[in-house]
Amino acid sequence: MRGVLALGTALLGYASVGHTLGYSMRRGAVERAHALAPGDGQIAAILSEKLSGPEAGAADRARADRVARTALRREPTAVAAIATLGIDAAIRGDQAAARRLFTYSRRLSRRDLRTNLWSVEDAVARGDVSGALRNYDIALRTSRAALDLMFPVLASAVVESSIRSELTRTIAARPPWGGAFTDFLANNGPDPQASAALFLGLRRAGVSVSEGAAATAVIRLVSAGAFNQAWRYYAAIRPGADRRRSRDPRFASGIVTPAAFDWVPVNDAGVSTSIQRSGDAGVFDFAAPSSVGGPLLSQLQLLPPGDYVLEGRVAGLDQPEGSRPYWSLGCRDGSELGRVTLPNAAGASAAFAGRLRVPPGCPVQTLVLVARPSDAVSGLSGQIERVQLRPAR
Repeated sequence: MRGVLALGTALLGYASVGHTLGYSMRRGAVERAHALAPGDGQIAAILSEKLSGPEAGAADRARADRVARTALRREPTAVAAIATLGIDAAIRGDQAAARRLFTYSRRLSRRDLRTNLWSVEDAVARGDVSGALRNYDIALRTSRAALDLMFPVLASAVVESSIRSELTRTIAARPPWGGAFTDFLANNGPDPQASAALFLGLRRAGVSVSEGAAATAVIRLVSAGAFNQAWRYYAAIRPGADRRRSRDPRFASGIVTPAAFDWVPVNDAGVSTSIQRSGDAGVFDFAAPSSVGGPLLSQLQLLPPGDYVLEGRVAGLDQPEGSRPYWSLGCRDGSELGRVTLPNAAGASAAFAGRLRVPPGCPVQTLVLVARPSDAVSGLSGQIERVQLRPAR
């Protein structure tokens, strides 16, 4: 009797250890896990999912179905097994069986990614845009893996105006993935004009995108040569912007991630620049080591042809005339329209002003503050307290 009890205890212990080891290996080595715990329905369900992967052949899918049915006999709520049977039914062309299985899977859980992906595809095949986006929303709310899989597809679909309209309504409900998607779209969307159109729709719906996404949208439109569309979106996110004059003359906006039509400081080749805000105004601070020159600050312009005045104030500048920085207005083709050299202002700040002309045939310009190489041991330094390019009166 003692021997029988000892043997029974040993067998129970072996089964328990085998099940524990199998369960711990279910994700990394599911085949071994199934061999150690063949009676575990959840492990069998995970194995069926692996066997019915994208590269599976007919024999793999037949085995996956057998394993899935075994899993369901032991664990009727094993959603992974139901999804395996649904996937394989869909691949065999049995859409009725697939729909029945996936309906049952959704009833048990909203968290199975394969079920949600099939539901999206099924809705798309039926032309049900709102249904597809509803299933996108469910998948993106319940699975981290869904973001990498579904964001690129959703970004490509934004080019369709009907999808943009439905997607605007979906994101206006403020799902947890909305901000991450708009950031992804700004950087990776295949059509920057479609991305900007979605962002404008979201703005009208009371939903703002991040400053970085908005700036990237403008930059990508500019890079694509869509200057008018870039300005239209920029003017929507910067109320009061006027394309006939430069923006933010007193550096007061406090923008962290500037768009191309904002002031864009340049930090390169040892040059150090920053916009320092104080109260309701600010200054542009710049410094460069000896013998180093180049652009310090820029702002893209869409000025109509005509005469303009560039005016402002500079402080902290003490350089020989040939080493003083200057403002340059140039066409997009690289031709320079004119310069305004800064005066010295070693003590109190000093005013500067100059006239510039934009000719016809130059619809896009860039206003740039340029440093000349200085021979001074201390290099170049100074501050712009105010600057504006405006139509001449």
